[in-house]
Amino acid sequence: MKKVLLGLFIVVFLGLSGWLGYYFYKKSNTDPVVYKTEAPFETEIVKKTVATGSIVPRKEVQVKSQVSGIVEELYVEAGQIVKKGQLLAKIRIVPNMVSVNDAQTQLQTAKLNFDEAKQELKRYEQLYAQKVIAEQEFRKYKADYNLKREALQAAENNLQLVREGASRRSGVSSNQVYSTIDGMLLDVPVKVGTSIIERNNFNEGTTIAAVADMRSLVFEGKIDESEVGKLKENMDLLLTIGAIEGRVFNAKLEYIAPKGLLEEGAIKFPIRAKVLLDDKDFIRAGYSANADIVLDKRAKVLAIKESMLKFEKDQPYVEVETAPQQFEKRNVKTGISDGINIEIVSGLSKNDKVKVPDATIAQL
Repeated sequence: MKKVLLGLFIVVFLGLSGWLGYYFYKKSNTDPVVYKTEAPFETEIVKKTVATGSIVPRKEVQVKSQVSGIVEELYVEAGQIVKKGQLLAKIRIVPNMVSVNDAQTQLQTAKLNFDEAKQELKRYEQLYAQKVIAEQEFRKYKADYNLKREALQAAENNLQLVREGASRRSGVSSNQVYSTIDGMLLDVPVKVGTSIIERNNFNEGTTIAAVADMRSLVFEGKIDESEVGKLKENMDLLLTIGAIEGRVFNAKLEYIAPKGLLEEGAIKFPIRAKVLLDDKDFIRAGYSANADIVLDKRAKVLAIKESMLKFEKDQPYVEVETAPQQFEKRNVKTGISDGINIEIVSGLSKNDKVKVPDATIAQL
């Protein structure tokens, strides 16, 4: 038994000796770790934030009808350029029978009053011609006749307005819809035969057309509360529109909301910027866009990759090569960053070589 245990011990000892010998052999033949270094460089650093939003016309109006009825004619379609006062549509009025009945009753009453005033004036004209009554009394009956005549005409016009939406006396037709501004028709949401509701104090009415001035566009977006304090009016914006590839449009910030809105658990502030377009540029309303807002900009500054920085108790530092593959810690003062490169205000020079963390050079 003792011989068996001794044999096992010798076998285990020899195995361990062989493994240790192989381990130290491999370790002695392993290449030393060589860390990669980079030198600081001069560059331009732009610090910016991004706001998301859309492109909309500065001036857009909803054209509505003054009367209820059915669309009888449409003279335009979306995309057309229209002028202020241009006829857009004609409405066929469906008269309210109660209103028509009231208007007819008023007309009949006005006719009776007018006929009576006419007979009275005729009688008093004869008496005045015979010098039976004074001129003052005659004028009173003549004025009454004129008033009753005007009341009759008003009743006739009122009945015509109720029935047709227009009166011969005024020459204005309320059943015709006109553009209120110069611009482009963005949308004509109704079709011929569509029933519509008039605009009044209790109802905003049916929209006949949406007209906008497409020569004056603005970017409307929202920015996080952590960035809004850095914004000022007249700051430059760079707009990237998803539907227009390869183009960046300039804009000028003109409005920052004084009150934020709660959106998805964060406070965001609406902003508005004027889009600066060339005469040949055309952007459709409603395009989504991202606005890069330049917060700060430095040209020809000494910088390193931000990933090369290390921190110790909020103090940034880097490891600088003092001899081949020998490094020392050196505190630095930083400036602005664009998320990739960071400005080095002091602590480094162009000739320094900075250790790149977790980056080594493979040895052949």
